[in-house]
Amino acid sequence: MRRWQILSLAVLLAFSGHASKLNAQQGPASDAVVIDATAPRHPLPHFWEEMFGSGRAILSLRDSYRTDLRSVKQITDFGYVRFHGIFNDEVGIYSEDSQGHPVYNFSYIDQIYDGLLANGVRPFVEISFMPYKLAASNLIHAFWYKPNVSPPKDWNRWDDLIAAFTRHLVDRYGIDEVAQWYFEVWNEPNLDFWAGQPKQDTYWELYDHTALAIKKINERLRVGGPATAQAAWVDAFIRHCAEKHIPLDYASTHVYANDSAQDVFGSQENIPRDRMVCRAVEKVHQQIKTSSMPNLPLIWSEFNASYKNEPEVTDAVYMGPWLADMIRQCDGLVDIMSYWSFSDVFEEQGVVKTPFYGGYGLVAEDGIPKPAFNAFKLLHKLGEERIQLDADFALLTRRKDGTLVLAVWNYAAPDQAGSARTVTLTLKGTKASHALISRVDSDHGDVHSAYEKMGAPPYPSQKQIQELRHDAELPAPEEQRLKNGELRLTLPAHGLAVVELR
Repeated sequence: MRRWQILSLAVLLAFSGHASKLNAQQGPASDAVVIDATAPRHPLPHFWEEMFGSGRAILSLRDSYRTDLRSVKQITDFGYVRFHGIFNDEVGIYSEDSQGHPVYNFSYIDQIYDGLLANGVRPFVEISFMPYKLAASNLIHAFWYKPNVSPPKDWNRWDDLIAAFTRHLVDRYGIDEVAQWYFEVWNEPNLDFWAGQPKQDTYWELYDHTALAIKKINERLRVGGPATAQAAWVDAFIRHCAEKHIPLDYASTHVYANDSAQDVFGSQENIPRDRMVCRAVEKVHQQIKTSSMPNLPLIWSEFNASYKNEPEVTDAVYMGPWLADMIRQCDGLVDIMSYWSFSDVFEEQGVVKTPFYGGYGLVAEDGIPKPAFNAFKLLHKLGEERIQLDADFALLTRRKDGTLVLAVWNYAAPDQAGSARTVTLTLKGTKASHALISRVDSDHGDVHSAYEKMGAPPYPSQKQIQELRHDAELPAPEEQRLKNGELRLTLPAHGLAVVELR
C-alpha cells in the first residue's frame, strides 16, 4: 500500500455519463438501452474478484481477519490473498545465533498459510520485508509496524533464506499445491518501500537473486514483479529479464484512482477518478504486447478508488458505480486485479480508531460490511460472457445457464450530489419475461449513512454494531414483469443495479 503520509493530491473528478459525455447532470436524465441477446459476445473472466489484498501477514492469525476473509470468500469465491510482511521480524522467520549463523523458524509461516488454505484461499506470496538481522542498515519505513526496507547485508544469506523458505513450502504443502501459488518480489520498490540506491538497479539485483533462488527449488513455481506503484518500470523490467535471462512468469504493478497523471503518465492531464485505473492498465497492457514477452500475464496486484483515507469514497455507495465501470473498461486488458483490501483489519496507520475512517477494506471494524462489499456481492452475479452493448453506463453478460445479467449504474464524482437517472431497457432476442433487481445505493446497503445518522460513535456499543450490520444487509431482489419487452429503472446518483433477466 502507498505510504500514508503522502500529501493530498488535487482530486481530479468528472461525471461519467452516457454517450453525450456531459460533465454534470443539471436535472433528471433519461436513457434508452437496447439489450440484444444475439449481439456479439466474448468471455468475461471475473478478473476483479480473483484476488484481494489485506493487512500484513501477522494479522491473518486474528479471528477477526479470518471471519472477514470468510465473509468475502462467500460473496466472491476469491482464490488468492496478498499481504505485506511475511519476512517481518514479528513473523519470526529469520534470526541469528550467538555466532552469527542464520536460524530459520517457520512456525508462524505455517500458521499463516494453513489458515488461508483452510478457508479455500491460496497465498499470493509477496516477499517482503527485510528481517532486521539480515538488513544492511536499519532503514525503517514509516508504517506503524516499522518494516525494514533495506537491501540485505549479504546476498548469499538472502539466497539461502529464499531457498529455505521455498523448500519448506514445497515440503509442507507439496509441489502440486505450491505451483498454483504466485511469488512476487517485494512491494512498490519505486517508492519508499525499497531503500536500495539507485532504486531500479538495486531492485533488479533483488529480483534476480530471488527469482533464481525460487526457480532453483522447482521450475514450476511462478515468480514475477516489479510490483511497482503508479504503473511504473514494467517495460524496463521485461527488457531486463529478457536480456539477462532471468525467470519472469507474470508482470505486476499497481495504481490508485487518485494517482496523478504526472506520476503515472508523465503528463499534465486531468484524468478523472473513474478513468485513471483502466488508463494505467491499458498503458501496461500495451507495453507487454509490444515487448519481447507479448503473452506475459498481467496481474494488477493493488488497486482501489483512493490511496488516501476518504470516507466519502471507500466507505460510501460511490464505490458501486466506480467498481462496475472499472470492470467495463478494464475487461480484456488484465488477467487478475487485486482490490486493496478485503478487510479493515489493517494497521498501516496504527490501531483503528473508528469503524468508518475511509479504510480500504470491504468490511469495517466489528465485521460491518460496507457498500463496496455489497457492490462486489452484486457484481459476482455477472455471467461468464460479455455481450456487446451500446452504453457506457451498463454491462451486459450471460451466465452458463443462459440467464442474462445486466449491471447498470449512475456515476457521479464523490463530491457531486448528482441526480437521478431513468433507464429504459428494451429487450431483443430473448424470451425473458421478468426481472430480479438488486441494488446498492443510498436506500440499499448504505451502512455509512446509517452510521452517520447514529452520530458516528467511535466505539459503537454491541447493540449499535448489530444495528449497523442490519443496515448493511441488502434486501431480497425486487421482481418486476417486463411490459412489451421493456423495463424501466430509476437509479439515484451513485446507484448500482444488477438485473437478472429470466
